[in-house]
Amino acid sequence: MFQKVMASFGQGGATVDARILDRNVRPGGTLHGEVMLAGGQVDQEVESLGVTLLARVERESTNGDGPAVVDLPFQNVHLAGKELVRAGAQIKVPFEVQMPWETPVTTVLGKYLTGMAVGLQTNLNLSRTMVDPQDVDAIPIEPVPAQHRILDAMSRLGFQFRSANLVQERMNGADQQLPFFQEIDFAPPQSFANVFNEVSVTFLARPRDVQVVLDVNKRVRVLKGGGLGARGQSMVGMFVVDYAAIGRTHWEQQIEGWLREVAKQRGIFD
Repeated sequence: MFQKVMASFGQGGATVDARILDRNVRPGGTLHGEVMLAGGQVDQEVESLGVTLLARVERESTNGDGPAVVDLPFQNVHLAGKELVRAGAQIKVPFEVQMPWETPVTTVLGKYLTGMAVGLQTNLNLSRTMVDPQDVDAIPIEPVPAQHRILDAMSRLGFQFRSANLVQERMNGADQQLPFFQEIDFAPPQSFANVFNEVSVTFLARPRDVQVVLDVNKRVRVLKGGGLGARGQSMVGMFVVDYAAIGRTHWEQQIEGWLREVAKQRGIFD
């Protein structure tokens, strides 16, 4: 009887542990894994078992204290419904998760992008249990070839990766499916350092192409006749990269050309 009471409080009850079987996955791809469900000290009834994709995003606080960080679910997969799990049982439940095309990138060539937190949460709901066991595993998400080509072009132009983050907003003028987007921030090379504070790249991928958004934080003049101050002005450009035609464009040349146009002075206050 004591074991049943403790199991109802989550002690000695069933537990879960998810294993991701893929070394990495890409946006639009399929993530394979398995959930190991271990029975506790007593028989228990499972109400539901599932996995959820979670992303750590920034959103504006309602009290004006600046951005708040929240873990936002953006894909759910139901694995099992009502089922009796015997005490001490070991059950393996395989799963597949279809990754949305706009899933954020967390690694590039195996190197983790600072600031990214995208994971797989395992949810086990048990009847008459006050504590729901959970397990969260980080997911290595590599860019699709078109995204990798643009990131490579930025690197070849001398831009240095600084950090990445997710913002819970809608991007004007873009075909956006998820309620958040990723910003990959770069420090400018010497050739642009006196004009730009930072350049951010956002990918909004789709099945046949990816929308690429470049957000340039450009230094602005603070006084007539004065130099460029630390204060920045955001200037946004967007273009589409077709997967089938990725090799037909000199992306370093195209990106540098647009950035040089942005860098030009357009008046006393730019």
